[in-house]
Amino acid sequence: AAAAELQGKYQKLAQEYSKLRAQNQVLKKGVVDEQANSASLKEQLKMKDQSLRKLQQEMDSLTFRNQQLAKRVELLQDELALSEARGKKNKKSVESSSQLSQEQKSVFNEDLQKKIEENERLHILFFEADEQHKRLEAELRSRLEVLETGAAQHQAVVDSLTKKYTETIEKLQNDKAKLEIKSQTLEREAKDCRLRTEECQQQLKNLQAALGSRLEESLCIINEKVPFNDTRSTRYNALNVPLHNRRNQLKLRDLAGQALAFVQELVTALLNFHTYTEQKVQIFPIDSATDTISPLNQKFSQYLHENASYVRPLEEGMLHLFESITEDTVTVLETTVKLKAFSEHLASYLGFLRKILPYQLKSLEEECESSLCTAALRARNMELHRDMKRLTAVFEKLHTYVSLLALPSTRPEGLLRTNYNFVFTNIAASLHGFHDILKDISKHYSQKATLEQDVPTATQKLITTNDCILSSVAALTNGAGKMASFFSNNLDHFTTSLSYGPKGGTEFISPLSAECMLQYKKKAAAYMKSLKKPCADSVPYEEALANRRVLLSSTESREGLAQQVQQSLEKIAKLEQEKEHWMLEAQLAKIKLEKENQKLKNSLSGHLTEAIQERSVLPNIAEQKKETTEKSPREPIKSTSLVSIQSPEHKRCLIKSLLCQAPDVESREDLIKTHYMSRIAELTSHLQLADSKSVHFHAECRALAKRLSLAEKSKESLTEELKLASQNITRLQASKLFCNDELMTTKRSYEDQLSMMSDHLCSMNETLTKQREEIDTLKMASKVSWQCSHGA
Repeated sequence: AAAAELQGKYQKLAQEYSKLRAQNQVLKKGVVDEQANSASLKEQLKMKDQSLRKLQQEMDSLTFRNQQLAKRVELLQDELALSEARGKKNKKSVESSSQLSQEQKSVFNEDLQKKIEENERLHILFFEADEQHKRLEAELRSRLEVLETGAAQHQAVVDSLTKKYTETIEKLQNDKAKLEIKSQTLEREAKDCRLRTEECQQQLKNLQAALGSRLEESLCIINEKVPFNDTRSTRYNALNVPLHNRRNQLKLRDLAGQALAFVQELVTALLNFHTYTEQKVQIFPIDSATDTISPLNQKFSQYLHENASYVRPLEEGMLHLFESITEDTVTVLETTVKLKAFSEHLASYLGFLRKILPYQLKSLEEECESSLCTAALRARNMELHRDMKRLTAVFEKLHTYVSLLALPSTRPEGLLRTNYNFVFTNIAASLHGFHDILKDISKHYSQKATLEQDVPTATQKLITTNDCILSSVAALTNGAGKMASFFSNNLDHFTTSLSYGPKGGTEFISPLSAECMLQYKKKAAAYMKSLKKPCADSVPYEEALANRRVLLSSTESREGLAQQVQQSLEKIAKLEQEKEHWMLEAQLAKIKLEKENQKLKNSLSGHLTEAIQERSVLPNIAEQKKETTEKSPREPIKSTSLVSIQSPEHKRCLIKSLLCQAPDVESREDLIKTHYMSRIAELTSHLQLADSKSVHFHAECRALAKRLSLAEKSKESLTEELKLASQNITRLQASKLFCNDELMTTKRSYEDQLSMMSDHLCSMNETLTKQREEIDTLKMASKVSWQCSHGA
């Protein structure tokens, strides 16, 4: 993998190098062109400088000549002034010399006029030359700036290329170092692999010897124990139960359910279509409510009225087919007996379509011949005329292929297994053609409905009937499209799942053998169930989930709670007995209180005699109490005494009054009695707490015991998993030994790749040296061009 990655990297680098080399050639050409342009511009600049210098020299000469002429004019003006001064002195001489001076003035004026004109002409030429010089200078400066920017860009490109080449060189050097390290590691691994291969060869020899001995033993056992091999004969192999694929069966049942839904949708749409077509025949072009329709349309509507008896069986046949596909069966074309019934129902519906087709076509022709039918409506009717023929032809094709699929369940020689794929493919194509025809029918019916609305005699009943027909045709089109896409998407699954058979065989011999195979499958399933031992009664899953948290958190289990309930019931019974006892004691105390009140009234001696009588009465009452408790130990006794009804404060006041009225001996006895009673109450409360704690600890102990048993079971399961893991480890070690050969081959391939990579690295180094030289030449050329342009 690493070698492949490196090879990919080198290929990318080679591609980049080729691109950069092409760019380098373009850059070279651009630099040469720019150098030629700069040389031509330099020559033009030199010529312009020379012309400028000439013009400057002419300008200097003209200014010098102008200055000379100005001085001469000044001198002439001075001479003219002197001559005028002298003229005042001697007019005569002036008059005589006036003719001479006028001639001189005219000469001087002409000469001056010529000089002035020449000066103006020179000024104009100088101004034009100056403007032209400035314009040329601006153009040359702008071109110089453009050339400088281009040179800077070329320099930046050259710098980037040099940087990129240096980076690629560094990367290649690093890759080379890594590959060298990797080659060393691979050599070490190769040495280790050689040692391992030697060991594996030795182990392989031992294993071959052991397996040879085991093979001989197993062959002897097979020859002695196995009577015959039924897979050699196709007739006997057809009776073998194939491998049961539960997922495949569930998938087939799901697909059959989807197909059932699509067929139900199509059946509903077909029923609506035929029913609304019947209504349309009775309405248009002649309404049966106002006038009698033609005998043809009467017969046609009579046949259309019988559509349910032909369409409904399609749904029933598909439903029976869906119910025959269960999870326990083996669904192939040889076992789908219900497909024959569906094919027969489809044939009956096809006969119905053939029966109504001529009437439908004649009805359309009769409608075209009516006076209400326009040319456009006639064209739509003829299109529907063709569509109905195509629809019947498509149903004929579908019936042909479905009847072919039903042949293996009755006559398997009628359809070879190699032709299953062809039949399924043609069914899918026929369904797509059915969908296309229904789309055309929907389009033509919609156009016809719009045209019929414009007819003068169109009624609301006709419009609603047309809408119903359009909706039924749209439902038909939608259902056919769904069925076609469904069949096309699951075509491979149908081909593979409906053509598998027993292992080692190619097909079932006959439907009778397939039926026998299913019976054998049921017997085998019953035998496997009988082999399984019945599991012991366990706690239901929901109840176990409810009690798991209680069990794992060391709280009371269900049995502990049941024991606590039993113990609490026993305690309640004891408390009821004690309640009855104390109620009797309260009654005795009440009797005693009444007698004590009588004693207070009587004398002290009478009080003592009454006390003796009471002592004799008390044992009798105690005996009566025991008898009553033995008779009804668990029945609660309701006290009707006044002491039980009285409030605690009332009781305290009564006891205080008795203590005050009673003598010292009886008061001491009452105090002792109350002390012991309070002590007994404390002890009973402590006893109840101890009992509850003991029950709680007992429940915890039972829970811990159960947790311990669960832990032991988990320990056993973990030991079994550990054994399985050790077995897997041994298997993996064996597979590792077998993989060493593959490692040797991979190592050889790696060595070959390393040699190829080294050769590639050498070639890359050579190309990199060439690129460096080219970069150096580019640098020198760009520097020279930049210096030339900068110097200029």
